Amino acid sequence: MQELKLEISHLKRQITELQKQLRAISPRTDVWLPPDTFVGDNCTIAPTVQFMSGEDREIRIGARTNIYRGTEITGPVTIGSGCLVNRDGYLRSNTTLGDNVMVGPFTRFVTDSHEIGPSSKRGGANKWPPIVVGDGTWIGASVTILGGVSIGKGCIIAAGAVVISDIPDNSLAGGVPARIIRKLNE
Repeated sequence: MQELKLEISHLKRQITELQKQLRAISPRTDVWLPPDTFVGDNCTIAPTVQFMSGEDREIRIGARTNIYRGTEITGPVTIGSGCLVNRDGYLRSNTTLGDNVMVGPFTRFVTDSHEIGPSSKRGGANKWPPIVVGDGTWIGASVTILGGVSIGKGCIIAAGAVVISDIPDNSLAGGVPARIIRKLNE
């Protein structure tokens, strides 16, 4: 029992030291980062952000990125530099956000899917088709983006849209399912 108490005490000291190191990266940050999570310089990450990473599930966050409260990130995920992920975001495996991407609150990047199985169990084998969002794109509030979708550079995705197919560069898209409303100037 004494050995267990010593081990717990040692782990608490390690956690305290890791928190100090994290505050050195960004004084406004007070979160625990699991192994295989890498954060660039001058990032702000709310304490309630949940990271799920590990071997083959790496999470990389570029410099000057802000991630607000309640967001859940399951690796592998890459978030570029200068990004903003507003509150209660949901980023699943194989999601890549380019640089300077803005994500509105309550937005979902859903890559979890299944093959179609036999009638005895329609939800077949798991699969995680990737989502890629180009540099400079703005994704509005409560957008859902499904796996297998690429959104180009400089796009705007209107609030509440459900994106199920690719969106080319410099496009304004919205609706359920999302469609291109018009092209945007470069």
